[in-house]
Amino acid sequence: MTEPFLALDEPPAYGVVNPDGASPYVLLCEHASPRIPRCLGDLGLQEAERLRHIGWDIGAQALALGLAAALDAPLFLTNYSRLAIDCNRPLDAASLMPEVSEATVVPGNRGLTASARRARIEALHNPYHAAVARRLDARQAAGLPTLVVGVHSFTPQFKGNERPWHAGILFERAEAFGRALIAALAEDPTLVIAANEPYRIDTDDYTVPVHGDARGLPAVLLEVRHDLIADAAGVRDWTARLSHALRAAQTHGTSGRLADRAGR
Repeated sequence: MTEPFLALDEPPAYGVVNPDGASPYVLLCEHASPRIPRCLGDLGLQEAERLRHIGWDIGAQALALGLAAALDAPLFLTNYSRLAIDCNRPLDAASLMPEVSEATVVPGNRGLTASARRARIEALHNPYHAAVARRLDARQAAGLPTLVVGVHSFTPQFKGNERPWHAGILFERAEAFGRALIAALAEDPTLVIAANEPYRIDTDDYTVPVHGDARGLPAVLLEVRHDLIADAAGVRDWTARLSHALRAAQTHGTSGRLADRAGR
């Protein structure tokens, strides 16, 4: 008898917080945890490497939990490291199970067989996205206004380059919503807030294109520099700031028209 990918005493692939929250926001945190499934060992990496940003989005889970409480919003979190599988990647992305993350070789991801890849997809990626899709299906069937927000963090430096932004708002079709969020955050003149920095939504993304744009739902990713949310005080500060901005931008999302991809 084949052993299950996740042991009975391990957490499931994902968790749901406040599933019936009254907010129009549905929050997703795809890089919430550095945990590695026991069957994968340590992927050939020291603990210090696994706890770096390559393994998870530092501070993102705490921020997402704070936003879920402040907004009364449902939140879907992954329970395993993006080194095992990245749940913000489509199944054909090279970085789905990265052999190299930034400059770090991930030995446990090299030379994976098709069956090994399929086991991770079926145990971790599919259940998470199926749960999100079921909730969005139910909301759309009930005619509830819905905005999809991924909660992420980014490194202050990347490959030797300083990143000047305190936060970025990433979007593709939900331009009116994204720019309304930026405007709300930019009310604080001490902050450097950017559109589509430090990344852009592209074919290697999953949450915004699939759960948002493809459904006709406004969708953005929040990216906060992780040194700003690395402790409880920073998380409280950014929870208050972002919950205010999300409330201020809400009408732009629920009433705004999605941009035509061909026109971008």
